[in-house]
Amino acid sequence: MTTLGDVNQETHFSVLLSSTRRGARLARLIAVAQLCSWDVPLAASEDAALVVAELAANAATHGRVPGRNFRLELRMSDDGTLRIEVADTRGDAHPPAEPPEAADDAESGRGLLLVEALASRWGVLPGPFPRKTVWAEVALGKSPSSPSSPPSPSTLTKDQGPPCLSGRAGAAPRS
Repeated sequence: MTTLGDVNQETHFSVLLSSTRRGARLARLIAVAQLCSWDVPLAASEDAALVVAELAANAATHGRVPGRNFRLELRMSDDGTLRIEVADTRGDAHPPAEPPEAADDAESGRGLLLVEALASRWGVLPGPFPRKTVWAEVALGKSPSSPSSPPSPSTLTKDQGPPCLSGRAGAAPRS
């Protein structure tokens, strides 16, 4: 008999992070480490990492309420589709349905264009009040092979990338 505790625990991950630039950076690092622990190839996880970085940066910038956190959730389906959800406490501030065109000399404003280019679908879910959740689905083409414990934010330091990337392309040097 399958119990509620047996259903896809290894393919779901959730963490609360501070609504700051540091929290957004940690969201990307933690997502890459989690995907690595699910044996997702680095090339596939790079697109997901960019989407996480953009959604988390938007939550920390546009969805920030002082003293409130944002939540990052990752869900891997059996067909290898990763659903990324970032929930913040500014339910009144929704991103536009169509990403606006940024001026050629603009230093910002391209994040949702990047999300739209990398994700197969994305959107916004309201509530519960005062929250909103911005989500995106990225096709990774790989199902996780085995469960493992999620990475801890305390294991990721300023100069150190996720531990599972040691010796792999794109890994931060260790001191």
